[in-house]
Amino acid sequence: MEYQYMPNLAIARLQGSPKYPNLYGEVYFEEVPDGVMVHTYVTGLPNYQAGDPPIGPHGFHLHENGDCLVGNDTDPFQNAGGHWNPTNEPHGNHAGDFPVLFSNNGIAYMSFLTNKFTIEQIIGKAVIIHENPDDYRTQPAGAAGKRIACGVIQIMNDQRMF
Repeated sequence: MEYQYMPNLAIARLQGSPKYPNLYGEVYFEEVPDGVMVHTYVTGLPNYQAGDPPIGPHGFHLHENGDCLVGNDTDPFQNAGGHWNPTNEPHGNHAGDFPVLFSNNGIAYMSFLTNKFTIEQIIGKAVIIHENPDDYRTQPAGAAGKRIACGVIQIMNDQRMF
């Protein structure tokens, strides 16, 4: 029997868009018995600004393609494609939907558990942070606005998170 390596840790290193060049962070994915723990640290997020739509809290998603090419400076990261939705669920309930990120003086920490994917399934996908909040209703993407940060999910070679 041949042993097949299954990753149990992955990371996406986020880089901000031209509008938010100081935005960066890391998203760790850790396989656990009940699913995948997602651990997030982001800095440089814009503070909440009331409006229609407001800036923040920030939509946070998995996208189909692991391509974080900025492309158009005013509409960046379009090569990442749409939300990753392998089971064709309505928005708000698909594998690519994450909780919104709240900025506290530009910083967000968050951890959550999901059973909607394995690490093996998401290697090579992109993590995207949006400028506006996700409403979890509007199809197909929650009206979360412009993409302000992107990172490609990769296996962590040394298998240590910190």
